[in-house]
Amino acid sequence: MDLTGARWRKSTRSGTSGGNCVEVADNLPGMVAVRDSKDPTGPALAFAPGAWQAFVGGTAGRA
Repeated sequence: MDLTGARWRKSTRSGTSGGNCVEVADNLPGMVAVRDSKDPTGPALAFAPGAWQAFVGGTAGRA
């Protein structure tokens, strides 16, 4: 998977003290990539955009 050009972002609900955060890059053609913010050079997961939208839609409003 080619993550060249990925623009990673964290949730606005993530604090400034680090912690358990994921970063998402949704600017890549045909995929949405997800990685651990504490390990930016580590592995990333890739999802089809529709699968990612279904996941986010299923978790919306849950804390």
